[in-house]
Amino acid sequence: MTVSRVINGGKNVRSATREVVETAITDLGFSPNLAARRLAAGENRRVGLLYSNPSAAYLSEFLVGSLDEARRSDVQLIVEKCDVGSEVAAARHLLESRIDGLILPPPLCNSRELVDLVRKERIPAVAVASGRPIEGISSVNIDDFDAARAMTDYILSLGHRRIGFIEGSPDQAASGRRREGYIAALAGAGIDEDPMLIAPGLFTYRSGLVAAERLLDLAEPPTAIFASNDDMAAATVAAAHRRAIDVPRQLTVCGFDDTALATTIWPELTTIRQPIADMSCAALRMLMADIESRNGGEPLEQREIVDFTLIPRETTAPLQ
Repeated sequence: MTVSRVINGGKNVRSATREVVETAITDLGFSPNLAARRLAAGENRRVGLLYSNPSAAYLSEFLVGSLDEARRSDVQLIVEKCDVGSEVAAARHLLESRIDGLILPPPLCNSRELVDLVRKERIPAVAVASGRPIEGISSVNIDDFDAARAMTDYILSLGHRRIGFIEGSPDQAASGRRREGYIAALAGAGIDEDPMLIAPGLFTYRSGLVAAERLLDLAEPPTAIFASNDDMAAATVAAAHRRAIDVPRQLTVCGFDDTALATTIWPELTTIRQPIADMSCAALRMLMADIESRNGGEPLEQREIVDFTLIPRETTAPLQ
């Protein structure tokens, strides 16, 4: 009770006793568990969601899942946008608002500075679609490697051998895993990696246009292009339309994520369904479990791998 009075600024503590308690707090590096204090006081839990994603379609799906789960769990969701390079300042702003935990969607889950801050402050956090596990932080992912390999195998099964690939943003670990899956599928079919068939992208529509134009400008262009997300795949379809290239009769195009964009464009996009809304729901549930566990004194590090689904639609066809 005496320690509690000191921490909470109570006045009925002798100066000598207060000094002993404050010295012990400093020596132990103690910081109050905000989640436990709110639960004891019967207050609603507050969770921060920090975002900086170039794909509006991805973000929309993510927010739908988070908001639905927050409503069901009676959690107040505090959403904070940040720009590249300002993620630590944005996270500190959330921490100062006394949140109980933090959800980190891509690409922020791959920020070393942000991860270091979360660990230093000992704040419960869940990384979503981080590509690889992060020590000390819970995570929910799909297997990006297997998903990309499955899509490339599917394109190969249609008879295509010259397959272009548009990479994702280099600041996201999932981008590398998808490239690795693409290369592994080619190797399994006895096809060597061709650097000319791999174009850089940033998970944005504009970067997809630039990448698609580069691939289609090759002296021997690919007969199929696999883009690392739906935004860039949609841009590839648009680039083909501008050149009067028939999709899919003359060019097969595939994407990744299965956002609303996949069924908005024409023809509808063959893609990998990453259950983004379900993953954000799972992240919030995992975060609440961690907060509850820390209320008992122990952090709870969790890992969840969710299933992906290959969705064939109208942008793929056998090689003519």
